Amino acid sequence: FRPSDDACIYPFLIPSNMFAVSVLRGLTNLAKATNRADLAGEASTLADEVNKALKTYTAAVHGGHGQIYAYEVDGFGNQLFMDDANVPSLLSLPYLGCVAASDSTYQNTRRFVLSGSNPYFFKGKAAEGIGGPHVGLDMIWPLSIIMRGLTSTDETEISACLTTLLRTHAGTGFMHESFNKDDPSKFTRAWFAWANTLFGEFVLKVLHERPQMLKGIA
Repeated sequence: FRPSDDACIYPFLIPSNMFAVSVLRGLTNLAKATNRADLAGEASTLADEVNKALKTYTAAVHGGHGQIYAYEVDGFGNQLFMDDANVPSLLSLPYLGCVAASDSTYQNTRRFVLSGSNPYFFKGKAAEGIGGPHVGLDMIWPLSIIMRGLTSTDETEISACLTTLLRTHAGTGFMHESFNKDDPSKFTRAWFAWANTLFGEFVLKVLHERPQMLKGIA
């Protein structure tokens, strides 16, 4: 299942498997530091196994974007090209410690998921962003806008993400699960702790790294 709780189309969800490798590497280091050689060995072996599979099946050539990461695969050659707003996602890979933000395949993937080539990228009168099948078409998830900002190194893009988030909470002061691309007053889940927490992290990251950007954002 995807982090949205929707069933996968193909059984191997690439972002989640990449995140698993990242977590297993961290567990290996923790186990070593606490003298758990047995656990370190098991975690390292599993990480290597999953990583080998990822290197074999993850990358694919997309007609319009070159080599990118697929979203789901089945190990028999079938690949699904899309991204979902929920994390782990392809967009979130640098945030999760899976790849460097400068990784060329990730950059191609990023351009893909933030374009009309991604069937769940929506652009309307109010905003643009990634949604997913969980709540239907034309519904943008603030999670995707936040993650776009968290994984960006471009100040114009970061500023646009902040501005969009501040203009689409429908006067509630909170991040929602999703909102309509043309009308933010049409939203799902008035209280969505996950999005609110990540939004706070995004603001703190900007404050720490680019404090000047918060002046005049509205």
